[in-house]
Amino acid sequence: MTTGERRRVSRRAGGVAICATALIVTAGCAEFDDSASSAFTPEPTFGSGAEVQPFEPPAPSSVAPDPASPDDPCVDRDANIVATCLDTTGGLAMLPGGDSALVAERRTGRILRVAPGTMPTEFARIPVDSSSDGGLLGIALSPTYAEDNLLYAYVTTPTDNRVVRIAPGDTPKDVLTGIPRGNAGNAGALTFARPGELLVLTGDTENPAAATDPTSLAGKLLRVTALTSTPNPPRPAVVLSGIGRAGGVCADHGGGVWVTDRTVVEDRLQRVRPDGTVGAPVWTWPDKPGVAGCAAAQGAIAVALTDAQAMAVLTTEAATGAVTATPALLAQKLYGRLAGTAISGEGQIWAATVNKSGGEPGPTDDRVVKIPMPNGGGGFD
Repeated sequence: MTTGERRRVSRRAGGVAICATALIVTAGCAEFDDSASSAFTPEPTFGSGAEVQPFEPPAPSSVAPDPASPDDPCVDRDANIVATCLDTTGGLAMLPGGDSALVAERRTGRILRVAPGTMPTEFARIPVDSSSDGGLLGIALSPTYAEDNLLYAYVTTPTDNRVVRIAPGDTPKDVLTGIPRGNAGNAGALTFARPGELLVLTGDTENPAAATDPTSLAGKLLRVTALTSTPNPPRPAVVLSGIGRAGGVCADHGGGVWVTDRTVVEDRLQRVRPDGTVGAPVWTWPDKPGVAGCAAAQGAIAVALTDAQAMAVLTTEAATGAVTATPALLAQKLYGRLAGTAISGEGQIWAATVNKSGGEPGPTDDRVVKIPMPNGGGGFD
């Protein structure tokens, strides 16, 4: 099957384990209160599925020197480029207002503010262990970021993977520690489903047994409610287990939460329903294109395909979250390996590239890019 083809999947023993199996760890399932959900930016909506179709993108503009700075190697003439000359990225989060974003550099631990037409500026720098595939792996804004300027990050240390909270002018504070780290498979992601509840997606560190072990924090979607550094914080609730290599996690405004991960058999897109239950995967990719970051809006979800070098857009049914058509593939082979994904206030998909990590970086990589939509297609409203 190709990247866009669907494979119907029944639930398998040892595969997805919903929170009913997590009672050894903690009581109760996650409940996402739609009425209490809070958006970071104005919620964009998707147009009809007919408006987003596979297309042959135009060739990217060649890199050309800026007449004002002829020796600047980081100038890129492509109008869809937001930022250039980054180190390999580790996460992307849209800022309030939807016209700028924070992007993380995995190996350096830097978090940069980026916007079209401006130079990236350093927002924060976090000490990380970037050996193997570790480092600064994911970021999420506080739901009240406009008031508190708090940022949460998923990072690798010499001893574990962990979640830290970053406040202006302060050192990072631990929120969740003890997530297993390994020689590989240290990917992780963060999102808020509602204020006060941070969802943490952890990878299995290439140990599938850990993903189904209720005593391990690896290979899980965790619900963290203790967001300050306190002695003996409560153990996080397990929302979903059986995760392979973590891809992305994103919340929709219907109260659902979307998760992408890579297993030894296939890549998957799953949805945790507002009542905390999970069915069979919503979509699978047997050809394993390398699912990564995701961003959800009304009627559709965008998923970065790192190895396939494309952005998949899946049209979804509002009531159930079911995918109703073969995914459209955007920007195929246009910007290389895509990972972090967000939606701007104008309804455009933004993505961060990881060409310096396993790809063939160009002269201005790594970059934050806007994904071109089909000519004449609305796509996002």
